[in-house]
Amino acid sequence: TTAFGSYNNAYAFKLLGFLQRTPINFIANPLINITLQGRADTYPKRRGVTRVKELWQQGQNVSLGHDCVQDPWYSLGTGNMLDVASMAVHVCQMTGTPEIDACYNMITWHGAKTLHIEDQYGVEVGKPANLIVLDAGDRYDAIRRRATVRYVISRGKLLAHTEPPNSQWKG
Repeated sequence: TTAFGSYNNAYAFKLLGFLQRTPINFIANPLINITLQGRADTYPKRRGVTRVKELWQQGQNVSLGHDCVQDPWYSLGTGNMLDVASMAVHVCQMTGTPEIDACYNMITWHGAKTLHIEDQYGVEVGKPANLIVLDAGDRYDAIRRRATVRYVISRGKLLAHTEPPNSQWKG
C-alpha cells in the first residue's frame, strides 16, 4: 500500500470509496517505508507511507509493522513496536490524543485482527496470556518514552523481566 500515499487526491479518494466496501486489512511499515520510498526523488520528496490516517478515519483495519531489523535495507531496526508507533504518529501527522491511541491500537489490537487471532488476543479468562508489561502509565507515555518492557509473559509464564533504570541526581 505504499504507492497509495503517492496517488493524487482525486484517485485516492475514489479508491478509498471502493476500499470501504471491502474487508481488506492494511499494514504500513513506517520505519522502512519512510526510508526507502522516494529516496531517489528530487524535492519535494514523497514520505513513502500509505494514507494511514485516511484509512483509519474511514474505519478500515490498519496495523503497523516493523519490516526490517538490522538488515541491508534498514540497519537501525530494533523490532520495538513502540518505535513503529512513534514514527507513524509523526509521519502520518497523527499527534492528537485519539490519533495516538489509534496508533497504539495499530501495533496491538489491529495487528491481531490482521492476523485473524482476535479470539486469542487480550487478557481474559481462557486466552493464552501472551503479553508484555510496559513501564508506562498509559499509551501516550509508552509511545513518548519508548517504555521499557518490564515483563514478558508467554502462556501465563514469566519468561523475562527487566529492572527499571535507577537514575540518581548528583547535583
